[in-house]
This record gives sequence, C-alpha cells and structure tokens, in this order.
Amino acid sequence: MRVLGVDPGLTRCGIGVVDGAPGKPLRMAGVGVVRTPADADIGERLVLIERGIESWLDEHRPQFVAVERVFSQHNVRTVMGTAQASAVALLCASRRGLPVALHTPSEVKAAVTGSGRAEKAQVGAMVTRLLRLDAPPKPADAADALALAICHIWRGTASDRLRQAVAAQRLRTPRGTA
Repeated sequence: MRVLGVDPGLTRCGIGVVDGAPGKPLRMAGVGVVRTPADADIGERLVLIERGIESWLDEHRPQFVAVERVFSQHNVRTVMGTAQASAVALLCASRRGLPVALHTPSEVKAAVTGSGRAEKAQVGAMVTRLLRLDAPPKPADAADALALAICHIWRGTASDRLRQAVAAQRLRTPRGTA
C-alpha cells in the first residue's frame, strides 16, 4: 500500500510517501516540505499548501492519506494555523475520494519508536532506520510526515479492518436484536 503522510503546518507542511505493508519492508517513495512565506496573507498561504499537496497527490498517487491530528497547544495562533493546514490536507484527499486517517503525535511516536513520549531526534533516527536511509530527513517536519505514513501502514490497516468488521456485523444483525 502507498500512504501519503502530512505533518500540517502553515510555514512548513511536511509531506512523506511510504510504500509497505505490515510485516513487510518499508520503502520511501518521496519526502519534502510545502513552504509558505510567513508574511503572506492566510488565504494565499492555504492556497499554496493546497497546490503543494495536490502536486504530491498527482505525482505519487497514494491509496491512503494520514494526517497528524491537531491537539490543543498553549499557543492558540499556532494551533489555528496547524488546524487550517490540516483541513486543507483533508479536503485535498477527500476531494479525490481517498481515505483519510488522523493519528495523534503520541500514537505516531509509539508506532515508530515504541514510546509515545519520544523526542523528535528519536523519531528521525527510527524513520531513518526503518526506511534504510543514509541520514534523517530534514527538516523534522519531513521526518514526521514519513513517521505518520509508517504509523498508518502499521496501525491504520488493523484499525480499518476492525471498523469494517464492526460495520459488517451491524449490517448482519437485525435491528432490535443486538
């Protein structure tokens, strides 16, 4: 399966594409960052992010998109920008009919390093090792996007199967008997 991971941000939006399956070797298909000027109007910045993500979707044709779930931060301005960039990624994927999964930062860290409290350097080191890269992707936003894709390959597929099984069971169980 091919997953496009998005580490949302207004100034730097990390993008990473990983091919793989649970229990199989992983392969990086692409990594980068969509950048926007900090002094540009918010609307212009969101359009630049949309164009960047659309370009990555066109070039890499993923089957799934994994986006970091926005969590509450102390800096409201930062969390708003992150949420806006996240919404653009969700919109781009949904417009194409691609399934989208949201993963928390601690979930991604736990999937890649074994600890939900891992530091950025640990995440970068494990991404480097898991993808057999010569050096950690820079900036950290790019490594985080690859970590999101890896997390979805390893955890998202199991969650998807559980959701499908529950949905199938609901369809088989007549109303009022459960």
